[in-house]
Amino acid sequence: MDVQTTREKIAERLREGEATPSALAEEFEISREAAYSHVRHVAKSVQSTEDQFLVRPPICQDCGFDAFDDPINMPSRCPECKSESIVEPAFTIRDSE
Repeated sequence: MDVQTTREKIAERLREGEATPSALAEEFEISREAAYSHVRHVAKSVQSTEDQFLVRPPICQDCGFDAFDDPINMPSRCPECKSESIVEPAFTIRDSE
């Protein structure tokens, strides 16, 4: 019997290496929106530890813009060039050791 919550599983997965919300959604059989929600909570939980929650922000494929206001979000379009070709953010947790 598995007693870990989905968030605990996601945190464990992010300690193994970088993952996008789409990859987490597929791996844990949840929606991409649920993956974003879980990742936000995991990020808050990691703040109270010595570990680091790292984000590779979303990036516009057309102009390279990567200074989105909320890096734990999937913007619908680029604020600079209005392109909808946005690469998903990716997340990882690095141990303090």
